Amino acid sequence: MKKMIKTGVVLMLLISMSGCKKFLVEDLKTELAPTNTYTSTYGFEVGSAGLYALTRSEYNTFGEGGAYIHNGACPYEALQAATDIADVINSDASLLPFANLTLTSSERFVNSYWNWAYSVISSANLMLIYAEKNTNWDSPTDKERFQAEARFFRAYAYRTLVYLFGDVPYVETILYDFKLNFTRTPKAEVLGHIIDDLKFASQYLPANPDQVKDGKLTKWAAYHLLSEMYLLNKEYQPAEQAALAVINSGYYSLMKTRFGVNKDKPGDVFSDMFVENNQNRLKNANKESIWVLQFEFNTIGGGTNSDDWTRRAWIPNYSGITGFVLADSLGGRGLAQLTPMKWWIGTTGTSATGNVNGIFEGTDIRNSNYNIKRNWYYNNPAETSLFGKKANITEQTWFSTKTLNPAITKFFYGRAENLSLTGSYKDRMKFRLAETYLLLAEAYLGEGNTSKAADAVNEVRKRAGASVITASQMTIDFLLDERIRELVGEETRRFTLIRTNKLVDRVKMYNTAIKDKIMDFHTLWPIPQAIIDANRDAVFPQNPGYGK
Repeated sequence: MKKMIKTGVVLMLLISMSGCKKFLVEDLKTELAPTNTYTSTYGFEVGSAGLYALTRSEYNTFGEGGAYIHNGACPYEALQAATDIADVINSDASLLPFANLTLTSSERFVNSYWNWAYSVISSANLMLIYAEKNTNWDSPTDKERFQAEARFFRAYAYRTLVYLFGDVPYVETILYDFKLNFTRTPKAEVLGHIIDDLKFASQYLPANPDQVKDGKLTKWAAYHLLSEMYLLNKEYQPAEQAALAVINSGYYSLMKTRFGVNKDKPGDVFSDMFVENNQNRLKNANKESIWVLQFEFNTIGGGTNSDDWTRRAWIPNYSGITGFVLADSLGGRGLAQLTPMKWWIGTTGTSATGNVNGIFEGTDIRNSNYNIKRNWYYNNPAETSLFGKKANITEQTWFSTKTLNPAITKFFYGRAENLSLTGSYKDRMKFRLAETYLLLAEAYLGEGNTSKAADAVNEVRKRAGASVITASQMTIDFLLDERIRELVGEETRRFTLIRTNKLVDRVKMYNTAIKDKIMDFHTLWPIPQAIIDANRDAVFPQNPGYGK
């Protein structure tokens, strides 16, 4: 797949990104046009590769490799800010309006997420239209397979839009004529379309993950996302069935024994999942991964220095302390654009000083030093008086200078030949089975079945070495805590809290910086002002709380 990604990016970006500049309108001006590309199975493979790349560009920053989307650092961390897990202190200016709840309709990431999503949608629509026209297929199943991919990606993009903006225009064709009278489709209707797309994808995507290339979709990725979308739509029994389809497929299992490139080195099975090259099923037998975004280092079609700066966001700026130098073993270059909150990650010191383990039990491997680094040692041999000694985490290093704090290690990344790398050239698990179990638990809670919800959560906890919980302990807040323990930094925390109707409550409970500022309208972002201004021939209302 990867050898075709660059060509696919050119096709999709030249064809579909032009549509975003004129709201949702296509402008076909490139020689690499659909009429001479979507004429065979190979042409659809090229277009498909472009859809994968365009989807991955959600994690792009400044556009290296042609995937120009956000033009700012760590846009995806705006979806972690102003939640219950991380503080944004003296951080990248582009994140502060999200963290401080001073967001306006002109903020660049508001606009870029809108444009990114509709770029994916228009590219998916293009593939769907030409799939109906094409008759030159290598296999009788090719048409439905490409349609299933396109409909999955269309659903994935609309998922982002309804979480962020609520009611949004639903478009399922290519608009060749300039249009200035779009209206906002009710969220419930858009969710219905998302669910229909994912049901189609779950029927026609490949079933056997061992027979597709790393990074390619299977029907189980569609079922996983379908479960989440049913939950967002408060349809709990179908959400349960979709999650169970993945769990009972026979293809996936929680990783419970050491595996991969570092299996004989110190660590544990949870940390193994986040070691470079351990994410994919085929290469390293990771049976937990359901869908993995491909960002490998020094690979054609892989990652670039502008892709996935999550490491820089979550790792402290330790190299700013005398006695430290950049090291791959310490995660490479970190800037602490996000700093974890004490209530869940814990503190350092003795039990007498307070919440040492946060929300983790001592036996929970997700709390081990391989997964949360609390002990930092000076590593610069030139500083002989400090070298090898422990560096203390203090209130100042954590919340003022952001140079040292407990850090989740799943995003650690560094290369000895270039320790200043910005990008994380490590494949990113987008869906994995542990989350499917937690979606199942959420569905059972919605049905009022706390016993089965506890059973689903216990599957994840048993792998982690945590104690088994009972039905009486199983609440939505416990589940949200468990998602932190298992998925912090991986899940889009804002989406989770919105889906469970807990964003405002959890922020008031845990985020002291904005607990007195957050209001119900903050559950949505403003509609980009450029979209409202461009839609001159029809009223396009702004979301409440953000002006006209």
